[in-house]
Amino acid sequence: MRTVLSYAKPYWGLAVVAVLLMLIELAIELIQPLLMGKIIDEGILVRNEQAIWQWGAVMLGLAFLALVVGIINSYFSAHVAHSFSYDIRNALFRKIQYFSMATYLRYPASGLITRLTSDVNQVQTMIFMGLRIMLRAPLLIIGSVIMAFIVNAKVAIYLMISVPLLLLFLWFMVSSGVRRFAAVQHRLDQVNRRLQEALQAIRLVKAYMRGQYEASRFREVATALQIDTTKALRNMEIIMPLLLFVMNSSLLLILWVGAEEVRTGQAPVGDIVTVVNYTLRMTSSFSVFSFIIIAFARAKASADRMEEILLEEQGIEERQGTHQIDEELIGTVQFRDVSFSYPETNRTVLSNISFSVAAGEKLAIMGATGAGKSTVLQLIPRFYEATAGEVIVNGRNVQAWDVAMLRDMIGFVPQQSMLFTGSIFKNVSWGKADAVLDEVQFAAGQAQIHESVESFPDAYETKVGQKGVNLSGGQKQRLSIARALIRQSTILILDDSTSALDVKTENQLWHALEGESATMLVVTQKVRTAKGADRILLLDQGRVVGLGTHEELVATNELYLKIARSQQEVE
Repeated sequence: MRTVLSYAKPYWGLAVVAVLLMLIELAIELIQPLLMGKIIDEGILVRNEQAIWQWGAVMLGLAFLALVVGIINSYFSAHVAHSFSYDIRNALFRKIQYFSMATYLRYPASGLITRLTSDVNQVQTMIFMGLRIMLRAPLLIIGSVIMAFIVNAKVAIYLMISVPLLLLFLWFMVSSGVRRFAAVQHRLDQVNRRLQEALQAIRLVKAYMRGQYEASRFREVATALQIDTTKALRNMEIIMPLLLFVMNSSLLLILWVGAEEVRTGQAPVGDIVTVVNYTLRMTSSFSVFSFIIIAFARAKASADRMEEILLEEQGIEERQGTHQIDEELIGTVQFRDVSFSYPETNRTVLSNISFSVAAGEKLAIMGATGAGKSTVLQLIPRFYEATAGEVIVNGRNVQAWDVAMLRDMIGFVPQQSMLFTGSIFKNVSWGKADAVLDEVQFAAGQAQIHESVESFPDAYETKVGQKGVNLSGGQKQRLSIARALIRQSTILILDDSTSALDVKTENQLWHALEGESATMLVVTQKVRTAKGADRILLLDQGRVVGLGTHEELVATNELYLKIARSQQEVE
């Protein structure tokens, strides 16, 4: 929790002001019972109206001061809490952006969303309550006990009987609450995950008429969240009745002892009334403790989850600086005996992969589903680290590159086209932040999407729905390709990125890219596409089983010949 709260340090000055204001408000509240005692002893009992008006005016003035101080305290407390939540939320998002893929995959997207929303809100609430009432409640209890002893130690001693027991009980409830609310936040992750899946697959759900089934699946996780939340809150709700029972018992005991003290003349009525007032203030403070404990337990559980992200190692060392590169090696890619297994799995995805790609060469990568094609591509920009062997780009091991510089040389088009909410111009220029309209149009022309965009009423200012929901699969793929082409990278990686294109459009795309000097690595399932490459790399179960031109593989490789025949690309 210390790491999370460190993000509140820039606002410690405002927090100190808020605490000082809270202490002023607390001091006024502790003085009030003394003034009430004076009104009784010096005014009511002796029928001195002047004393009543005098002390009453002082009480009224102090009450107004407490009101003003409380309002200012709330302002500063809210400012500190919301500024903290702004900083911590940005820090979490920034940290997630720099996770390695291996680290990222350890956390479900729904869990990360919960941490940036619900968990941040829980800690924000705790900070606000801490500066407003969380510190005030225990200090009011301590101050009330001290003041009661100052007024009448003999009566106040009966007040001390219950306080240690209640504090021990509250400590136990805090420990229990942290565990229970951690489980609640975990359940909330599951609810978000199920909701995310259902919304992403809404077309499929409607097509298969599975709305009722998805509703039942959601009901399962929602019910589990309800049960865990109910258990946690029920556990916390025990606090209030028990606190009131103990404190009211103490109050009755004080009234009984105080009455005896007044009857025998050993204590004035005002002293007993003052002690009773302090007891009532302690009772109200202990009542607030139930809400404070719930807030603290939830905040502690949420802070631990956020701290897990903030302390997570990024997984990839980003070395700064570069060495002089041989101009002849720019755009070259080489794999030397590369093996790879995904983190936290024992299954080997790639085994002793070796091949090289010359600068400006177009290499097609083929193989059955699960052969390791996409994995090969993801090792080049260091989304993952090779388990063994070397991946070499521009003559240097990728681990020796500064990650930002390495990826700046690469244009990457993933297997699943991903567009962002915004205009088409923004989506294409996302690949190059300072791109102008001419560059966007040129890249779109190369990707064979320019004419389609111009046919839209708003052309390049046409709004793209979430994940490109208002575009066809082929349009999304071509916009993704345009986004990579606008970077003018030396290495272009296309991971089965033309699967939704018709034959004519795909041929036009490859023809448009013939003039590009970039080295291309293209994953494809289509022999027709692979035939246009300079060479074809054939993978099977994570191993290289063929490397050569289309004609060479047809003549020498049985697996490739079988694939070509199945697609009617050879006799």
